[in-house]
Amino acid sequence: MKLIGLMFLLSFCNHLSAAPINVTSEISTLIRRIIWINWNQSNISHKFNPDAILNTPGMIKKAGYPAESYIIMTEDGYLLTLHRIPGGNNSLPVLLQHGLLCSSADWVVLGKGKALAYLLADQGYDVWLGNFRGNIYSKAHIFLSPKNSSFWNFSFHEMGIYDLPAMITFITNMRSQPLHTYIGHSMGATSFFIMASERPKIARMVQMMVGLAPAVLVNHLQSPVQHLLPFKNEIKRVMQLFFHDEFLQSDFVRFLLKKICQRNISLGEICSNFMFMIWGDDREQFNNTLLPVILNHFPTSISVKTLLHYSQIADSGKFRKYEYSRVKNLLIYNSMNPPNYDLSNITIPVALFYANNDWLISTKGVKRLYHLLPNVVDMYEVPWSKFNHMDFIWAKDASKLVYDRILKIMRRENSNNVRSVE
Repeated sequence: MKLIGLMFLLSFCNHLSAAPINVTSEISTLIRRIIWINWNQSNISHKFNPDAILNTPGMIKKAGYPAESYIIMTEDGYLLTLHRIPGGNNSLPVLLQHGLLCSSADWVVLGKGKALAYLLADQGYDVWLGNFRGNIYSKAHIFLSPKNSSFWNFSFHEMGIYDLPAMITFITNMRSQPLHTYIGHSMGATSFFIMASERPKIARMVQMMVGLAPAVLVNHLQSPVQHLLPFKNEIKRVMQLFFHDEFLQSDFVRFLLKKICQRNISLGEICSNFMFMIWGDDREQFNNTLLPVILNHFPTSISVKTLLHYSQIADSGKFRKYEYSRVKNLLIYNSMNPPNYDLSNITIPVALFYANNDWLISTKGVKRLYHLLPNVVDMYEVPWSKFNHMDFIWAKDASKLVYDRILKIMRRENSNNVRSVE
């Protein structure tokens, strides 16, 4: 069986080597190195991490913090779960929003003293952790079933115009004060800019936004994911036929990943290195002992339409609404082409964080976004050359490389003196 697997991996290397992208030689070398180093390692099991069987509130409580959960409803009937580490009566509310295929667990996986949610709580903030429609904590609707394709008829557009307004309105009404800071990773930033563009009244309830690897202009992909874009229609048909427009069955996928990746250290390292092929290689910042905890929550469900919307933005190079057929575009938008989201009207202070080794969100894309936004107060390149897309939430040194900077900016906003950090 191992021989078959080895032959498959080597053939995959050869396929990648023929692909016309700059990073393929690095990927091919990476795979061969993984096989050579790891294949003959002894099958030593990972030490059990109790967080690997806990949900987000369970991990928060185990870390010694109070945890609360709230179910809220969007205007179009989706039931979303908000998790919270409550602060004191005078604490400032902060909302953390996850990216694609992720959940609220992102912000606590690193553990006490390292994860952003805990660092914010230690600073006295009222910490809220959102969950977008369709993920493991928000897979419900007042009358639609997740087994029905109608449930999955959404992209990050609906997350921006329905999910975030529901979360922000709930928090600000409960606290009777504006949201101090919104922090969004990847798709969490995508949806925020849509909300701020389409629903400015809600955006005015937020004092500042921090975008970590903001997935807005995504047409400079370095990831091998780009090779799937020409086959997006075929993928869509398969997902419609077998999965009712849900991208894979996340519970089943996580079960398989756990069975494969957690059998021993060797397979665990192979799994983590394959993930690096998607978003950038940074083994030095990845703690393999956290893999069971990560795989307890990642990947979670997402709609096929969300992936198609990203592929459209990648193809066009424009941050715009979902593209249907020309006839349907005329009916919905009164135009044959979908309109762009207007970022020029977003006046709240925005801080943008990016990394050079992020194969999904390029430096070029973030710099283009910078020039489209009128009030960017900080443009920060993470000072680690190998820092990748998921390092913003999983890196060993995320606290030192990213979170300290965020806390510094937030303190300046709190003193009503937001400006670029020198």
